[in-house]
Amino acid sequence: MKMARVCEILNRFKSFCRGRGWRTCESEDWIEIKKDYHNFLWTRDVHLSSFKRLASNRKCVVREGLSYHVVEPSYVAWLFSNAPSEELIRTVSENPGFSSRIAIFDLSPMLEGQNRCTKLNKTDSPVFHEFENFLRRELKVKVEPLQPFLDSKASLGSCAIPELA
Repeated sequence: MKMARVCEILNRFKSFCRGRGWRTCESEDWIEIKKDYHNFLWTRDVHLSSFKRLASNRKCVVREGLSYHVVEPSYVAWLFSNAPSEELIRTVSENPGFSSRIAIFDLSPMLEGQNRCTKLNKTDSPVFHEFENFLRRELKVKVEPLQPFLDSKASLGSCAIPELA
């Protein structure tokens, strides 16, 4: 049920993009602007090693008539129907090579009936920023920043606590 809702949201967004004159495809989840491809991947969850492989080996299938060809997308947005792992969020936020071209949208609160979702989007992708605006305007969803989790193993050794007399 959740994945069907993600599909519905993405199809509505692609229809909106076509209205702006951006090129889209009915059967694949990418939007092209000025020869830059902005790819959407949606999943419930992904193992960190699989995520790193997919993020490093960027590929996007583009249909041209009856044939297909593979392109390297400029940007990739991951749409999660379940909250992504702390480790994955930290990996993207701490790696400039990832964070400049990968956006993460945690749609799980919205799919569970809340009026919000979270995002980690440090890209300069106009498509992904328009996706955020689309969620706000069309779906009336509050889009909040997805912050990397604090390291649970962080040391308080450098913190000094003054003594009371």
